Formats: sequence, C-alpha cells, structure tokens
Amino acid sequence: MTDSQHTQKGRESADIVILGAGPAGLVLGNLLLRSGIDCVVLERTGRDHVLNRARAGFLAAHTVRVLRRHGLDEGLKRRGREHGVCEFRTEDGTFRLDYRQLGNGDPHTVYPQNELVADLLAAYLDAGGRIRFDTEAVEVGDADGDGPWVTAREPDGRTVRWHARYVAACDGRHGAGRGSLPDRAVRHHRDHGVSWLGLLAEAPPSLDAVGYATHPRGFAGHMARSADITRYYLQCERGTPAEHLSDEQIWDELDLRMRSTDHGPLRRGPILQRAVVDLESDVLDTLRYGSLFLAGDAAGLISPSAAKGANLAVLEAELLAGAFADDIHGGDPEPLARYSDRCLTHIWRAQEFSHWMIGLLHGAPPFQERMRRARMESLRTSRTHQDWFAEQYVGI
Repeated sequence: MTDSQHTQKGRESADIVILGAGPAGLVLGNLLLRSGIDCVVLERTGRDHVLNRARAGFLAAHTVRVLRRHGLDEGLKRRGREHGVCEFRTEDGTFRLDYRQLGNGDPHTVYPQNELVADLLAAYLDAGGRIRFDTEAVEVGDADGDGPWVTAREPDGRTVRWHARYVAACDGRHGAGRGSLPDRAVRHHRDHGVSWLGLLAEAPPSLDAVGYATHPRGFAGHMARSADITRYYLQCERGTPAEHLSDEQIWDELDLRMRSTDHGPLRRGPILQRAVVDLESDVLDTLRYGSLFLAGDAAGLISPSAAKGANLAVLEAELLAGAFADDIHGGDPEPLARYSDRCLTHIWRAQEFSHWMIGLLHGAPPFQERMRRARMESLRTSRTHQDWFAEQYVGI
C-alpha cells in the first residue's frame, strides 16, 4: 500500500503507529511487517542521529536468539563478538569470573547498539517499512476509545494527526507516550543517588574482560565496544558538568581507580563522547492504557549498571508484536491483555539485579561499605554466589 493510499482527507493512518526508532520500535516494526500488519514509525530525530546514538553494546543470549529467530542477525553474525569474563579490581584484591562457565553457561555478545539499530533500520526499509524522521509525536489521544490517534509535528512544522488501531510508545522516558498517560497511571521511581560520567573513547580495549573497579575515589568501569572503541565510566558527584575534566585528567583518574600501577596503564585515545548519567530506576505499572502500549525505556528506565535496557526492549518488542498479530489476525485479544504482566515480570527481575549491582560497586557510609566489601568477597569465593551472578548478569 502506498503512502497516498494511507492518506484520506488529511488523515494519515496505519494499523499500528510506533513512536520511536530505537531497538524496541525497530524490532517491533520489523516483526509487524513480517506478520503482514501495516505500521509506521515516527521518530523525532533525524536519520543520522538515530544511526549514531552510542549506547549499550552487550546483548544477552535471549536477545541474540530473538534476532536470529526472525532473521535480523546478519550484521550480528559478521561483527558480533562473544564475551564472557568480568574482572573486579577492589581494595581487597583482583579476581576474574568466567561467567560463560557459570550459571546457565550463556555469554554476552558485544555489538554496539548503533550498529544493531542500523541493521534493524535497513531490514525495515528493505521490507517496505514506513518511517518518518524528524517527526515529533506530540500527543496520543483517545486511547480508551475505539480510534486512538497521534498528533505529530513534521519537519516543516506542519501538524498531522495519525489514526491507528493501536499505538506502541517506544519513545523513551520523555516521549509523547508517557506524556499522554492518564492520571491513573502508576509510576515507581527510585533515585539511587549515584552519578556516572559516561565516556566513549577512540582507544582499543585495555582488558580482555568487562572491568569493574572500586576505589575510595569512586567506581570506574571498562567495557569494550569494538577493536578501536571502548566505553568507560567514572563515578562523579551529582551535578558535575560533563566537561569538568580534560581528556588527560580523565585518563589519569581512570588509571588511578583501575589501579594501573598494579595492572599496567590503560590504552589512551581521544574522548569522543561524554555525558553524565544519574542512576535512576523508573517503572510504569501497567504498560497498557486502552489502545496505548509501552515498550523499551518508555515502559521502564533501568540504570546502566547491569546492561539490561536494550535487552528488555527487544524482549518486549517480540512479545508485543506477537500479541498484536494474535489480535489482528487471529481475533484473540488475550495475549495483549497479558502483555503488561509478562513484561513486568522481566522488568522487575532486571531492576532487582541492577539495584544489587549498584550496591556492589559503590561505596556508602561505613556500615554499608563493609557490607559491600563482604558482598564482593562472597562473589569472589562462593561458587553458589557466582552461579547466581552469571544467571542474573546475562539473563533477562
């Protein structure tokens, strides 16, 4: 069906209007097209921005299975790298966990999110999918009625109303999906009181493991993204400007906290991106409001301490796509009725582990600090604890 056939008397229409072209929105769009369901993606930023957003890079085994099951893993097969080792550098010594050999025996696959998004976008467009870039969804209306609609502002400033059978809000915490929720919506929020300076460096990885370092000056983290790009994190004071430190000061601080005098200096390079992240958790209950469904960060924001955000987004998108197909093609509304409960089970499990990781990696007043060190020692010495860690770390 052509775009002109979707437009009648100034109305735009689709069976499913998807807000946001991140992993949740693009996985959902691809799966809907493969089910023969008409959809459109409205993305408030431009194509270049979508393709260059540097975010997560660790895909869980379940995520890889979803992408493989639906033929969305071509790039992943060529460029993804399996990874399964963590290294903890602490005040009480250093230890490594090969979590591929623990728990369920699952690895992560290192694959930068911007490359995954590029793959998903290419597949969606190749299948004839419709996407409108630089088109900001402003409001979702009549979600409790028979004809939900989305008001969107197009690149030329023109306002267009899209009519749909269902709206899937995959547009994040501050998007129109959340902004249009009714007063009855329940939001669970926690500020963990911790901030990280997130860094993307044009530098080869310095460890063959994910590095977690605890230090009296704060946490530092090392996560490989590719042969030439590494993600680093530095704990910082709340309200610290991202540009507070020079590149050289950042590298010096990373060397200090990661104990480079004991393990060798880090491989340095230009800092390409930097941003301060306040570690917060935010979950909606429920994820359905009439004809409006939420997925990805719109459904639940999770701290980056456990690499769960993109993985939850893919899981939710697959569940939602299947539920839409059962309803539209099979006349069975039950999977849509169960969508929220099914997702929230996974979301709260991920939130619990993320909260546990925050406690493992960050210092606190003296009693809590001693508890943190005891927890780290248990992880170092207890096979039972290590198996639990591996299952939670990779699982969703």
